[in-house]
Amino acid sequence: MKIALVYNLRPAHATTPAWPDDLYAEWDEPETIAAVQAALATAHEVILIENNSEVEAGLRVSAPDIVFNIAEGLSGPDREAHVPALLERWGIPFTGSSAHTLCMCLDKAATKRVLQQHGLPTPAYAVLSSTERLPDLPAFPLMVKPLHEGSSKGIEQASVVHTRAALRARVAYVLARYRQPALVETFVPGREFTVALLGNGAEVTVLPLVELCFAALPPGALPVYSYAAKWLWDTPEHALDILRCPTDLPADLVRLITKLCRRAFLALKCRDWCRIDVRLDTHGQPQILELNPLPGILPNPQSHSCFPKAAAAAHISYAALIRRVLAHACQRYGLPV
Repeated sequence: MKIALVYNLRPAHATTPAWPDDLYAEWDEPETIAAVQAALATAHEVILIENNSEVEAGLRVSAPDIVFNIAEGLSGPDREAHVPALLERWGIPFTGSSAHTLCMCLDKAATKRVLQQHGLPTPAYAVLSSTERLPDLPAFPLMVKPLHEGSSKGIEQASVVHTRAALRARVAYVLARYRQPALVETFVPGREFTVALLGNGAEVTVLPLVELCFAALPPGALPVYSYAAKWLWDTPEHALDILRCPTDLPADLVRLITKLCRRAFLALKCRDWCRIDVRLDTHGQPQILELNPLPGILPNPQSHSCFPKAAAAAHISYAALIRRVLAHACQRYGLPV
């Protein structure tokens, strides 16, 4: 089978004066692209196509049987959907969620609305496009995030606010720096987990839960998985012992989180794979923070990439994980693997 691997390659110099220094945080390093290619190439012909101005021509010329999509896009709230929308228009099969689901999940407020419609727990929130009218949420502290970002972009120590003055300042910061609305939500103070799911429909498999161990962060750091915690403080050369998998949660709480995440996966109509972030509230009950239908998949275990970490705990190698995603997509389309 001929597979086109469509991706965004992180540039060597990823900052410009006009854009935040985390602009390309969601894009992949050459090592990740090579690892995915190697996993697929054990049984298939793999064609590399970068998601740039030539992506349409590359797809037309290569005429793949299926696309393995890890392209994040660059600009706009629908950027993750650009390649899937093109593939849907041309009738080309591809791995992962539809353009519609990718749009919904990158919009944190839209995700929350769907979760609430399905009776799934998520922190109270408001969306602000200015600082003129601040939300009347239950109580401080509050978390302030960019509405349309992933990879912890815009999440810093100052994102957790305790006063209206700090809230106003942080919302103004997000509006100016990220050129998009700010999501303000009740800060959930308990333990945090990320949950990896594979499959479709009734056959969705939930992998062992990964806990974020904030005690590994530098002294004085708030217990949040910030951009600095994910990309600056935790490196392969100076790895933080920040991920625990499997967790030491009671079995009944693991079952509850698993059930909620499976329901969320289906509610947002995710396909093939997704990673869901969950945090416990003051009563020890899980709250769903967001869904990541294009999960990070760094191949180096020292890079602490959550989805491969969960897969390893389930005795699924990195290459086998990639091939399972492909197999789930092929099954949806009725294609041989």
